[in-house]
Amino acid sequence: MILSMTGFAAVAAELPGCSLTVELRSVNHRYLDLQLRLPDELRGLEAAVRELLTAELKRGKVDCRISLNHALPGATTLAVNAERVAQLRDATAEVVRHAPNASPLSVAEILRWPGVLTEPSLAPEALAAQGLALVRRALAELGASRAREGEKLKAMLEERCRGIEAQLERVAPRVPAIHDAYVEKLGARLKEAGLDPDAERLKQELALFATKVDVAEEVSRLTAHVAEVRRVLGEGGSSGKRLDFLMQELNREANTLGSKSVDAELSHAALELKVLIEQMREQVQNVE
Repeated sequence: MILSMTGFAAVAAELPGCSLTVELRSVNHRYLDLQLRLPDELRGLEAAVRELLTAELKRGKVDCRISLNHALPGATTLAVNAERVAQLRDATAEVVRHAPNASPLSVAEILRWPGVLTEPSLAPEALAAQGLALVRRALAELGASRAREGEKLKAMLEERCRGIEAQLERVAPRVPAIHDAYVEKLGARLKEAGLDPDAERLKQELALFATKVDVAEEVSRLTAHVAEVRRVLGEGGSSGKRLDFLMQELNREANTLGSKSVDAELSHAALELKVLIEQMREQVQNVE
């Protein structure tokens, strides 16, 4: 499977007293570049989060943002601290034993007592565990997003491969005829100059010069490189660097073919090849 380096994922969870959000964004980059933004409460997770990301991602500039939003005062359900109330009850009983005429505490007074009403919250260890769990979920969603984008890239690259093959199929049968026509043209010019093209020395020079415009080898190499691109696409995995190298090779052969061209149709085909290869090269930059 071909993976794109472009993707996005966001997951969130409502926790006691707070909400936790994890966002992952990735774009193309030559290497793996991680940027982590964590709240102070989860700063200790940085090494663990980095380890999770590097285990799954090979290339790309990845921005990981973890946001922790505490609930506003009064926005959450209050809980009564039973242990604190029991302490007040025991203290009240002790006071009444020493001062029988003392007035007992009312419910309102008990509720106002510090520590009686509490808002739900997570222990630091539980919060950290929830944070890592969310990062794993976000990473799975990012992987799915990159896979979907990768399938689109693969389809586009295969389409361009078919375009290159169509140009080569149009050109390849004409290569011998183009070569022979060029040799004949050179021979005619030699005759016009009063030279004998059948002279042994001129024949050798003519043959040597004609080989310099023979594009059969370039056509063969282009065909082989396209076949290799198809093989890499079928194999999948982290193949961006390999594909980028193949784009350089394709472009080199297309340039050579264009520089050797002595035929208008061949020149047109070389131009079309360069356009197709450039389109592929731009998209390959996004492959992991």
